[in-house]
Amino acid sequence: MPGRRRAATTTTRRTTGRSTTKRRTTARRPAVPDLPTAGPGERVWVLAVPFRAPAPGAVWHPGLQAHVWVGARLPAALAPYDPPPYTLERYLEDELNDEPRPLPEGRPMVPREEQCTGAEAVVASAAAGHRVFLLGDDPGVGKTGTAVLAAREICEMRGGERVLVVADRPAAITIPHWTRSIAGFGDGGLRWCVTTWDRLAKVAGLEFDVVIADEAHMVRHTTTQRWKHWKAVSGGGRVKDVPFVVAATATPAHTPLELPYLAPQFAQVHGEPLRSWADLPAKLAEHGFHVERGRYGWTWTEDADARRADLARLQGWLAGGRGPADPPATLHRPAPWGPVSVTGTPVALTPAEQAAYESEWQEFRAEMQLARRARQSARGRAALLRFRQKAGLIRAQATVDWVRAQVEAERQVAVSVEFVETAADPIREALLDSGVAVASIYGRDRFDVEAERLRFQSGEAPVCVFTVTASISLHAGELLPSGTTASATPRVGLFHQPRFSGIQARQVTGRTHRDGQVSPWRVAYAEGTVEEQVARVMVERLAVSGSTAGADTSALQEIAELLDADWLPPAALTEG
Repeated sequence: MPGRRRAATTTTRRTTGRSTTKRRTTARRPAVPDLPTAGPGERVWVLAVPFRAPAPGAVWHPGLQAHVWVGARLPAALAPYDPPPYTLERYLEDELNDEPRPLPEGRPMVPREEQCTGAEAVVASAAAGHRVFLLGDDPGVGKTGTAVLAAREICEMRGGERVLVVADRPAAITIPHWTRSIAGFGDGGLRWCVTTWDRLAKVAGLEFDVVIADEAHMVRHTTTQRWKHWKAVSGGGRVKDVPFVVAATATPAHTPLELPYLAPQFAQVHGEPLRSWADLPAKLAEHGFHVERGRYGWTWTEDADARRADLARLQGWLAGGRGPADPPATLHRPAPWGPVSVTGTPVALTPAEQAAYESEWQEFRAEMQLARRARQSARGRAALLRFRQKAGLIRAQATVDWVRAQVEAERQVAVSVEFVETAADPIREALLDSGVAVASIYGRDRFDVEAERLRFQSGEAPVCVFTVTASISLHAGELLPSGTTASATPRVGLFHQPRFSGIQARQVTGRTHRDGQVSPWRVAYAEGTVEEQVARVMVERLAVSGSTAGADTSALQEIAELLDADWLPPAALTEG
């Protein structure tokens, strides 16, 4: 639509009598400037200017939360900030001009059979009037292509044209992945807007016909600003004029309590008012789920039989089958090339390392006991974090040696770490010192993450050290943006430390074990220590994961008990 200036309006409040009390003066919010408009032969350009980057001539617009420039042609100094197709800035730009800019032709991508049949299932759900579809295929099966194909068909069927894609971080990798996929599979003539969970506030006031939530488990907590913006974008608090939501994630949640983004669909299944599902835990309890309110909020039972019953009931809500016009509202398919192999890799500590480890362990336990007696959860979380960092640093050289051996055996290695200063940096530096090239995907703005990813994928760097858990591809044979394919060298993965979160661990393995490529993973741990027991729990959990609730919390409870941390809230282990 062409940009139009919004008329400023004022409201006058009348009073019927005098007040003897002194009125409090409140600071007025600055008025939002009118939306920019283009003159004859001009265009409004909305730019993607990085933080603190110079943008001569461009003006920051607080309403758009972006820099804008008005003119016939974009100056050379601003050309680097011209946003790619399908991005948020390009979407806003098209809103402000009479005609959208022409889009370059994308490199064609041929959907696989799994993606076509998956799209058919999503479209059938939308045709039945469902609110949300849970696309829970295993990593690498092709959720991106499935979602793109489904969105096109749904818009054609329902008459919409605006599609929002919310991707995970890092934006430098995830946004290009989605925009290439949209162009490759075909945009269907629709208006696409690709953003990330971190920038959700910028689209909270916009309306869409289809919303694709990539890594939908990112909104499993309702106490965050992210949830507030998600509720606005997805229509989670509205009954009418709402988009169809495709919630795409291979790991929906740790427990049924973490599925608020499916509440609109649950309400619809039961024919109940949407507002009655605003408190998901209470509603689950009302429907007979084995949940109860505890010290740190609602908790799920540890009884295995009760959990199975709850999961069966939950899956039944999404399975459909209540008539010919009631298709499933979910789809989960395991990877056709088989589940990932995850095994433990013990590290024998030297006497000096063993002494250092024991010292850190005793110090940690003493600090944990003090924090527990004082009920100081922040102190306990800090102690747990310090211990994990120091324990990982002690084993850094062992990880380096293992990685070098894999490279010498002509394999490419993906090393997953959680900490930068005590894991990513020392491992990277030691490998570089030994002559092994390393691609680095960690640290805020330290590296060009997409350039680093391509170094690994091309084989230029045989090792990739990364902290992200999802939304990047490191598998062999990937079709790269240049049209070439990634190296065919076999990939192996290593968790430098055991992951507490089943969701994160499962997502990480899917970075290399995907799209028909088999990639085994190892979990490194210090032999004869608490790490060995934690690693055992992690490996066992991954061997049976895949339920609707993702990674059940019995594993977290067992890990917490091993670390004397069972008195801390679960978030201390999964998000600390």
